[in-house]
Amino acid sequence: MPDDHAQPDAIDARQPTRELGAWIASVDSGEIGERPRRWAKHAFLDWIGVTLGGCADPLVGILVSDAIAEGETGTARLVGRGERTTPSFAAMINGAASHALDYDDVNKRLHGHPTVPVVPALLAIAEQGRQSGRAVLDAFIVGYEVECLVGEMMGLAHYDHGWHATATVGTFGAAAGSARLLGLDAEQSATALGIAATQAAGLKSMFGTMCKPLHAGKAAMNGLMAARWAAKGFTSRDDALECAQGFGATLSTEFRPLPIRPDAAAPYAVEQNLFKYHAACYLTHSSIEAVRALFDQHEFAAADVQRVRTRVDPGHRRVCCIPEPATGLEVKFSIHHCIAMALAGEDTGDRDIYTDELAARADLVEMRRKVEVEDKVHDNRHAAEIVIDLADGRSLVQFHDVGAPADDVDAQEARLSAKFRRLAEPVIGVERAAETIELVNALDAADDIHALMAAID
Repeated sequence: MPDDHAQPDAIDARQPTRELGAWIASVDSGEIGERPRRWAKHAFLDWIGVTLGGCADPLVGILVSDAIAEGETGTARLVGRGERTTPSFAAMINGAASHALDYDDVNKRLHGHPTVPVVPALLAIAEQGRQSGRAVLDAFIVGYEVECLVGEMMGLAHYDHGWHATATVGTFGAAAGSARLLGLDAEQSATALGIAATQAAGLKSMFGTMCKPLHAGKAAMNGLMAARWAAKGFTSRDDALECAQGFGATLSTEFRPLPIRPDAAAPYAVEQNLFKYHAACYLTHSSIEAVRALFDQHEFAAADVQRVRTRVDPGHRRVCCIPEPATGLEVKFSIHHCIAMALAGEDTGDRDIYTDELAARADLVEMRRKVEVEDKVHDNRHAAEIVIDLADGRSLVQFHDVGAPADDVDAQEARLSAKFRRLAEPVIGVERAAETIELVNALDAADDIHALMAAID
């Protein structure tokens, strides 16, 4: 009988799991400058907004009722709801709520949504342990850096094969951030990454269902538990990323170990964050923006449109190419319907507009059937080239790429604050929304996060 413990040589001479564990435990808070912290605050504010926006979603109600029925009550807050549960379940439920609208941020290196797996785990820890706001921000930046580096190690093959990186790689981000916030040493942090590795899962085939938001919640929960268990002596491999039959070899054909921040002066991964201003899959955004630009530049109406072609990376077909969406959730993953909405002048930034009724609306159904998706490789897979053929014979062409991080951080902050108010005010009111913005902007000076959690309860 073969020895299950016998392993071939590791994939590479590098030891990324141990190296990441050492970095998580040793990175000096003083090395993290004001700019990455400001970006981190932007991500926090955006996360709170989309979580408040999604907190009443039916999928969240199911998770809450099940947790309460199972006796998972405690002192950890559920954002925007008022109920309390255990820290692990709070991380899971808040994580699922924050991804329910599919309105949260993305990062190209991760190939997914970076903030939703990490922040819920950190808030669950900090609420119980009274860690400072600066410690929470540092832990977030560390967790964000780790998940983006792991995502880069895995390559596009991981995502293209059908794994949802927010769920899989996001588990490492949650574990890394939690390990940092809990004060784990290098060995414990590497072990936490190993525990995270064996829990990481999530299928892209679930896009358009309640399971996609669940992916973010489970990543947060599993990463939190991985760090907590490692702190108590739970064992795992400390080479789980790179070992034979490990995370890298099993879930990617392109895995390659990479060094951690080889250029110490380079921007942190959080400074490459991309925020969403349309409440649909991020791969639809360049097409939406291109349609809007054409409306601004030319005089025409939706009734004049004969044919629309969106020329996008072939990967769009596996993510956001539902041609005949039947539900509001499926609309978020239908580039055809999102383009039809943009042509009809609908506000794609309104999270309440994505309904089953919208999916069946006759004028939008007619318009989406005029939309054709054509494969075209751009420098950035997020980019799109829109071609609109009009009844008068004109063909209008517009290129747009939402894959570049903002270069005007002040303008980004203003736009995110407006998005936050729109999402938060219906749930917590105007005054508490304004208070929350102030608390997030001053988070690095806060002794703990209790005032912030009370504001968004």
